[in-house]
Amino acid sequence: MIRVLDSCASTSSELARCDDAPHGFVIASRSQTAGRGQRGNSWEAEPGKNLTFSLLLRPRGLHPARQFELSMVVSLAIADAIDAVLPEGKHTIVKWPNDIYVGLEKICGILIENKLAPAPGGAGGMVIERSIAGVGINVNQTAFVSDAPNPTSVILQNGGRETALEPFLSDVCRRILDYWAAYEAAPDAEALGRRYFARLLWTSGEHPFADCDGRFMAHIVSVASDGMLTLSNGRTYAFKEVSFLVSD
Repeated sequence: MIRVLDSCASTSSELARCDDAPHGFVIASRSQTAGRGQRGNSWEAEPGKNLTFSLLLRPRGLHPARQFELSMVVSLAIADAIDAVLPEGKHTIVKWPNDIYVGLEKICGILIENKLAPAPGGAGGMVIERSIAGVGINVNQTAFVSDAPNPTSVILQNGGRETALEPFLSDVCRRILDYWAAYEAAPDAEALGRRYFARLLWTSGEHPFADCDGRFMAHIVSVASDGMLTLSNGRTYAFKEVSFLVSD
């Protein structure tokens, strides 16, 4: 079920208030006034031009240590959905952990927020009770005024041809749910990790990064099952500990 609002502050905040919403429930908004991005950033979206939505997932018995599997599935599903509306010869890549790019330009941001609960049946430990995947995809917006580096959109990649929003939204959500259902039925973290790594930005060559010690050149060597990133400088990073300097 997809509920479309004319306007709201944040689709993820709206969805978080729906305690009894079922797996797969979606709230989308034509205008989002306080959309949240990674690292506490806001998300710029011209009203009526883009997809801003949040999708509720209720994984079955997923341990918190496996939450990055969910992130990989969501990012790959969305990347494939965007590929389907891009012209021939253009394709998406994933910037760790889950931003979606075309070349060195950002076309989609994803913020996944998990809520934990005790494992059912008195088994002990915690599981992910629900995940809210907040998604912003730049679709028909042609001008960007925020200071976010290197934004792009489907229309800019398509030479000015618009994409119908409602069918695109349905396809994105269907892919996320189908990909997760297939993975949950037959989980294979190693195979998922290989597929994710093959889609990543900067897995070869030398590229600019920055950490607490300053700027350096490197490439991605591996991503662990928990999402930890190892670079060719020999260091391993958690989210927010390293930056990709894609605008340099």
